Amino acid sequence: MSADGIEAPADLAADIAARTDSYFSRTRRVVARFGDKRVTYAVFMRRPVISAPRLMVDWLETVAAARGARFEIEVMYPEGAWVGAGEPVAYITGSLVHLSELETIMLQKIGPASVAAHNAYQMSLALPAVTFLAMEARHCAGAEMQEMMAYAAAVGSDAAKREGAVGFIGNANEGTAHWFGQAHGLGTMPHSLIGYAGSTLRAAEMFRETFPDEAMTVLVDYFGREISDALAVCERFQDLAEAGMLSFRLDTHGGRFVEGLDPAESYAVLERYAPGAIRRYRSDIELRFLVGTGVSAAAIWRLREALNAAGYAKAKIVASSGFGVEKCRVMADARAPIDVVGTGSFIPDSWHETYATADIIEYDGVPTVKLGREFLLRKNGARKRATD
Repeated sequence: MSADGIEAPADLAADIAARTDSYFSRTRRVVARFGDKRVTYAVFMRRPVISAPRLMVDWLETVAAARGARFEIEVMYPEGAWVGAGEPVAYITGSLVHLSELETIMLQKIGPASVAAHNAYQMSLALPAVTFLAMEARHCAGAEMQEMMAYAAAVGSDAAKREGAVGFIGNANEGTAHWFGQAHGLGTMPHSLIGYAGSTLRAAEMFRETFPDEAMTVLVDYFGREISDALAVCERFQDLAEAGMLSFRLDTHGGRFVEGLDPAESYAVLERYAPGAIRRYRSDIELRFLVGTGVSAAAIWRLREALNAAGYAKAKIVASSGFGVEKCRVMADARAPIDVVGTGSFIPDSWHETYATADIIEYDGVPTVKLGREFLLRKNGARKRATD
């Protein structure tokens, strides 16, 4: 039993105590001493997002059940809905003694997820005919963030699917595949397998011998022979290429051009396939995505051109390396022939944009909020969801 007489499982109570801001914990003890009040918190974001409240709601319900408490959670925007800046995503009502020290953790569970969901939504809509694979795990700071980002990609993707996009079909690891309705992670080979095999072709042969019944995606940038190695693998596995079961992943880093390209040739490629894109570019970043080093629109068009010319029109292209919202929009403008995008760049760039905020807007049913936050006051007709 804690100093204020409230019981909770030791591990949950210890986790909350360790992770919450101390002034919230002190507030809990003060309120417990001088008399509890029933309060309502408004939770909101300072930028537009896609509503992704489930992790926060599930955690609050777990805490309520552990404490024998009851929280009323009013989700104002259902999961996957667009939310404007400053709009309350949820109202949470209950005992101030029980809620006061939960603010830190509940905000952690909704802010980053909602921004990442918005990024995944925008990316999916920018390239609506392209399949996305979530490859965020290596960029996450631990398992909790990994779970959150996979959830966010699934929420943003589902929102885009309702508008006609293909969206995200899965991710790269087992632990969070369930968010995409998958039992397993997706993917074939990393750079380390190419290095181990000694050649791109040999790595493909090894993979095929080990997984003879699977479609195969071959990474082709390891030796800087993206075009040559892709064609060599096609020649070796013509049956797979003709059946549409062979894909090539471009992951060329930003320090060099894809095989056969330089600035002049990159411009020439886009002049052949998407001349308007060059004339419409608006920034240096967009120009780099179009004709620069790494996985540019010109690089993707060049690989597609080479595959088609050799008779492998059904071989697919997987593009990765820095595919965030802006790069997806540039690729759409260049009509880049991408079949699949592998990305972890839906994780927010500007972490300060992920900061969710909560303010109490009612004490014992009386509307009261700090000056300047009157826009948070609850509107009539809000739907309530009470925890067990």
